[in-house]
Amino acid sequence: MGRLKLQSGIKAIEEEPGDYDSTYSNKATLACMINSDIGAVLAVMRRNVRWGGRYMSGDDQLEHSLIQSLKVLRKQIFLWQNQWHTINPAVYLRPFLDVIRSDETGAPITGVALSSVHKILTLDVIDQNTVNVEDAMRLVVDAVTSCRFEVTDPASEEVVLMKILQVLLACMKSKASVMLSNQHVCTIVNTCFRIVHQAEKKGELLQRIARHTMHELVRCIFSHLSNVDNTEHALVNRIGTAKQELGGIDKDYAFGAKRPENGNGSEYDDQVSSGSFASNGSTGLVATVREESIVVAGSGKETLPYDLHLMTELYGVPCMVEIFHFLCSLLNAVEHVGMGPHTNTLAFDEDVPLFALGLINSAIELGGPSFRRHPRLLSLIQDELFRNLMQFGLSMSPLILSMVCSIVLNLYHHLRTELKLQLEAFFSCVILRLAQGKYGASYQQQEVAMEALVDFCRQKTFMVEMYANLDCDITCRNVFEELANLLSKSAFPVNCPLSAMHILALDGLIAVIQGMAERIGNGLVSSEQAPVSLEEYTPFWMVKCDNYGDPSHWVPFVRRRKYIKRRLMIGADHFNRDPKKGLEFLQGTHLLPDKLDPQSVACFFRYTAGLDKNLVGDFLGNHDEFCVQVLHEFAGTFDFQDMNLDTALRLFLETFRLPGESQKIQRVLEAFSERYYEQSPQILANKDAALLLSYSLIMLNTDQHNVQVKKKMTEEDFIRNNRHINGGNDLPREFLSELYQSICKNEIRTTPEQGFGYPEMTPSRWIDLLHKSKKTAPYIVADSRAYLDHDMFAIMSGPTIAAISVVFDHAELEEVYQTCIDGFLAVAKISACHHLEDVLDDLVVSLCKFTTLLNPSSVEEPVLAFGDDTKARMATVTVFTIANRYGDYIRTGWRNILDCILRLHKLGLLPARVASDAADESELSVDPGHGKPITNSLSSAHIQSIGTPRRSSGLMGRFSQLLSLDTEEPRSQPTEQQLAAHQRTLQTIQKCHIDSIFTESKFLQAESLLQLERALIWAAGRPQKGSSSPEDEDTAVFCLELLIAITLNNRDRIVLLWQGVYEHIANIVQSTVMPCALVEKAVFGLLRICQRLLPYKENLADELLRSLQLVLKLDARVADAYCEQITQEVSRLVKANATHIRSQMGWRTITSLLSITARHPEASEAGFDALFFIMSDGAHLLPANYVLCLDAARQFAESRVGQAERSVRALDLMSGSVDCLARWALGAKEAMGEEDAAKMFQDIGDLWLRLVQGLRKVCLDQREEVRNHALLSLQKCLTGVDGIHISHGLWLQCFDLVIFTMLDDLLEIAQGHQKEYRNMEGTLIHAMKLLSKMFLQLLHELSQLTTFCKLWLGVLSRMEKYMKVKVRGKKSEKLQELVLELLKNILLVMKTRGVLMQRSALGGDSLWELTWLHVNNIAPSLQSEIFPDQDPEQSLLKHGETGSVVSGETVSVPSNEMPTPEGAGAGG
Repeated sequence: MGRLKLQSGIKAIEEEPGDYDSTYSNKATLACMINSDIGAVLAVMRRNVRWGGRYMSGDDQLEHSLIQSLKVLRKQIFLWQNQWHTINPAVYLRPFLDVIRSDETGAPITGVALSSVHKILTLDVIDQNTVNVEDAMRLVVDAVTSCRFEVTDPASEEVVLMKILQVLLACMKSKASVMLSNQHVCTIVNTCFRIVHQAEKKGELLQRIARHTMHELVRCIFSHLSNVDNTEHALVNRIGTAKQELGGIDKDYAFGAKRPENGNGSEYDDQVSSGSFASNGSTGLVATVREESIVVAGSGKETLPYDLHLMTELYGVPCMVEIFHFLCSLLNAVEHVGMGPHTNTLAFDEDVPLFALGLINSAIELGGPSFRRHPRLLSLIQDELFRNLMQFGLSMSPLILSMVCSIVLNLYHHLRTELKLQLEAFFSCVILRLAQGKYGASYQQQEVAMEALVDFCRQKTFMVEMYANLDCDITCRNVFEELANLLSKSAFPVNCPLSAMHILALDGLIAVIQGMAERIGNGLVSSEQAPVSLEEYTPFWMVKCDNYGDPSHWVPFVRRRKYIKRRLMIGADHFNRDPKKGLEFLQGTHLLPDKLDPQSVACFFRYTAGLDKNLVGDFLGNHDEFCVQVLHEFAGTFDFQDMNLDTALRLFLETFRLPGESQKIQRVLEAFSERYYEQSPQILANKDAALLLSYSLIMLNTDQHNVQVKKKMTEEDFIRNNRHINGGNDLPREFLSELYQSICKNEIRTTPEQGFGYPEMTPSRWIDLLHKSKKTAPYIVADSRAYLDHDMFAIMSGPTIAAISVVFDHAELEEVYQTCIDGFLAVAKISACHHLEDVLDDLVVSLCKFTTLLNPSSVEEPVLAFGDDTKARMATVTVFTIANRYGDYIRTGWRNILDCILRLHKLGLLPARVASDAADESELSVDPGHGKPITNSLSSAHIQSIGTPRRSSGLMGRFSQLLSLDTEEPRSQPTEQQLAAHQRTLQTIQKCHIDSIFTESKFLQAESLLQLERALIWAAGRPQKGSSSPEDEDTAVFCLELLIAITLNNRDRIVLLWQGVYEHIANIVQSTVMPCALVEKAVFGLLRICQRLLPYKENLADELLRSLQLVLKLDARVADAYCEQITQEVSRLVKANATHIRSQMGWRTITSLLSITARHPEASEAGFDALFFIMSDGAHLLPANYVLCLDAARQFAESRVGQAERSVRALDLMSGSVDCLARWALGAKEAMGEEDAAKMFQDIGDLWLRLVQGLRKVCLDQREEVRNHALLSLQKCLTGVDGIHISHGLWLQCFDLVIFTMLDDLLEIAQGHQKEYRNMEGTLIHAMKLLSKMFLQLLHELSQLTTFCKLWLGVLSRMEKYMKVKVRGKKSEKLQELVLELLKNILLVMKTRGVLMQRSALGGDSLWELTWLHVNNIAPSLQSEIFPDQDPEQSLLKHGETGSVVSGETVSVPSNEMPTPEGAGAGG
């Protein structure tokens, strides 16, 4: 009950009641309360015989002053009319305090009086505004801390002690506590601590309450720190003396604990240890503070005392310094008690350190950042506290270690900017030592150290700050790197199952990674930071940044420092192999000047980690002049200010190995002594004294610690050896004695530790650390931006991925899986955002292994196995999440992702949409009459005819397959577990969103897209000539589908992909000899790409169309199988994109494809349809494709596939195109200049000639209908040339190449193969009419030409032949009649036009003569018919000079006939 009462009392204090005037508005209420307390005290006193007798007797003279004062108070309280806060509290407190002070009262009476005081303090009657409150509060403290009473039984004694604690705590928690002085606060804590100490011999309850009260006191006091101004300065200024600022402990007010002289003495003075409350009251708990005071030992040097004045001021920093110093001294008291790693845990008492550490932790938690405003408190933390924390950090007790780590975490939070090197030392010498399990650390120690490390890792900026402040500082260890490696290694289960420790380390690692990932969200600092390089040497060892608060200054600065540090490490490695080459390497990398100077080499030796200390020692001890200079510069880098000689020597000799030769030792010690004397000349007379003493110490060290020396030097020997060395005088005996003891207890190691181990924190190293911390660069505080994450992640990514992967592999709990997955996703995010593609690829490779999809499937039902494997499903979802989110930065990883996709495809688990592309939905067929879109051009029936039936694809298909009953082997219905597993598999695949990898590929970065394309081509494999397994073909088809999908989705970047796609399809086309799904997919995919991309990529149109030439290279069997479908696609392509095809090359490909179909039964219809689309009405005819289309149309006209009607339509297309030529000519005339137009007319004329030549060839067709229609078409083209400007020369060519050739060929056919050619007679008649018509039409123009005679003879000779031709073995009367009629008609026209007439009898007239020479062969009577007035004989040659004319030879023209220019009168 007592304890509960106490607790509730304390709680009552914590609840701060409102103003007492309102709470206790009735003054009488308070009076009654105090009255009842007086009554209670008096009542207890009455029960005691000593007091009761006097009280009863009524003899006023005998009444004791204690009773009297209580009675007087009783009278007064009801008479006071004023407000309570105007009444001096001392008046109503003093009677109770007298009872407490009196050594005549027994424990029960004292206890009740203490309760009364406690009650008054907790009523909130007294606050800082109360009259004379300062004296009253001090009165209470003085009375309670010097409480005396008679002890009658142990229980009552404990009760009184408890009540003392209650009252003291109430004093500190009261509003008036601010009026207490520094001295009184110290007294309260001192009293409380003494009770704690005494309680060890008393009951458990008192012990607990005493400790709890101590904690509460410390919390109360230090929570006040934030409200205190820097009292030290204020008070010092008021007092007017400066020395108090440094401060110390006045002997009068020091705490009662002393440092033992030997390692195992009691930590308390004997009086307190043995003291108890004597029954006769003669011995008090605390006589006076002055009586008990014992100076607490500092760190080897006396501290200046606080002025007495300061201690009587209102409480603030001075008392906190005292208390904090006292708490640290509690740790000092046990620092020698077995701190070795192999100490027996049980022999070591962890109670006092734990208690002290707990109090210190409370002080730091509540004082927090305010400590840094008070230099004396801060220096206690930096030195004394941290030194002890380092010591206790290696304690065998997990409790102590845990508390130490908590304190360091609190210090990190509040004061890290002041503790840079201390934190480095803590991690190097404690956490890294213990967590690795080396140096004999137990599993519990490892676990606590690891937990602490993980707690640090959870602080968002911890690792960044370690990296920026330590890893990037040339003189510090790579703490970030070491911690990251430690976490990675500790997460690795090596030959053992996964333990809590592994998971713990993993948590730490993932906390660091997730911290980085979160910083990405706060805006990236340009992730592509400029690489650091050194152009020339500049002294860099001691350089500091201009502004450590501004990231734009410190980020480039620390990155440069880190670069230098890395290069120095490489340099150190070179140096260790060969010192000379090492220095040359450093000069080459501009880390040492081109001409070596002693200072830069000295700095290299002094500050570079990892150097071989033997080699450094040899270099420094060398007699070479340069080496001696380096040695002196090297010594100059040390700070021996205010340092003991042995400490300085230890530090100096830790940095290299002292050489063995005496001259080298001499040189080294000379340099040391010179530097030491320069900085710490206190006792030594000159540097020779320092040298001799140093030598003496080295010899003493060898003597004491070398096992071969049997007779050891005594202290007297040592002092005797060092007589008269101090400038002829002796050094002080105590000074030498101290040196002797130091060397004996602690050897100077002349062979220092090599390499990068975790050193022990020796006293000399600690002193060095404090010296360094004054000069080190300021602590950089990182914010939440990702300044250095790129560099940090590059260091830790490899081990991190490996560690998470191994844990994921070994884990069996879903919770651990999730942790690992979170880690993987964070790694992916960081890699992507910092553009670390290699890391992302490694991650993908690692994750793909866990999907189990790449394992050779030994399981009977892989789908169900996958459904039952949570790890595999989580890994699969993660792989595809990464692919979808961070695909931009995946490179070679695409191959592994594709392997997984292919495996899912083989298992039939992919959604049907995966290989389709985003544009499919919106793609409508151009011509609804053309059936299904090309995606489904491969019918399912066709697939099954090619090879083995494919598994039903798509999720539901696979599911139905699972549920179906096989007809051949009846299968049992699947169990519920199987259905559930299958359901899980389906859900997993849906979560993966595999299709969006391809549909969203249009957003991928170019490099990633290219790699995805290469991966698809690689996954498809090289096409094999001959047969490949159905499974391989299925894979190749699927990859090709995906390849086509990403091609179509990236039409804007087709240039990037085209080469690879084209080559892949070309490989398939050229290596396939039989129809199969793969070649079908390749050909139709290619056509589809062309269809879809032509409208968008005009600059690529030629490339795309050229690719269609692959179709022409198909093996005949393959081409035959797909000819119809190919043609339909080409037809659709043309209809959709005719306007986008501009080049001759493009049209050549299209027309080649269409021409081929002319002789293919199934394909010709579609092919002609496409050609008809191009040529009808000249819709898409261009000069570029005109000839090509003509040739294609001629192929259709000549093709005997299909009805003759199609050939006729083809001829119509040809003849119809003449209108197009006319349109072009008209356009040219209107739009162009004369010169350009003339050129254009010439080109159009050439096209027209090609047209009529094409028709000429069809005129020889075996089919009468086609042959005759071709003649009609030819006639149409020859006669309908009004708009086309055809030159005379072209007409002559036309006669020669077209009309005459056709007539000759027909004649030949008629005379030869009559069987195949029906009704040739009719054709010959048509041909003859055509000749006549054309000749007459052009007679006017051509008669002017010099070559007219030759043309006319050609006409005559053909007529002559046709007169004589035998069709089917007999002459044709119809033909003969027609020829005569036509000839007569021509001659008449020629006569009428004046072309054929006898010019003169003199010179001879060849045209006239030659005409009749031929005509007479055909019909001798014609001349007289037409020229009845001419004499036939006159037509004979009269002169021998005119040569005979044979058809085809040049005819000489009489000189009097001038030829008409060739171009004149063209047209018409």
